[in-house]
Amino acid sequence: MSNPGRGWEDGTPERLYVITGGRSGPLQSTSLDLVTLIIARSGPRPGMQPEHASIMRLCQSPLSVAEISAYLGLPVSVVTVLLGDLLAANQVLSRPPVAPAQLPDLALIEAVIDGLRKL
Repeated sequence: MSNPGRGWEDGTPERLYVITGGRSGPLQSTSLDLVTLIIARSGPRPGMQPEHASIMRLCQSPLSVAEISAYLGLPVSVVTVLLGDLLAANQVLSRPPVAPAQLPDLALIEAVIDGLRKL
């Protein structure tokens, strides 16, 4: 049983259960991980669950799942459930982060340096 002195906003299991509707994962399969970028298609709509509305406000520019979790102060598992709801409702877009540039082969770099030295 929860301590009556603890506030609703401190991440109690009861609050997290209510936020996710008792779900431990999204309704539809998603490929979200910590670095998946999320961007809102618009601003929050009237009547949205407060946490959904917060995500919509935060994601006016792309943010990773990890960043959203940190800004909201919610576990990643809870944020993943909420994002799954928003993805299913077509309220947000997700995409993998931009891959880091591939470095050229070391042999190629050495050949270029060798060629420059011969000039």
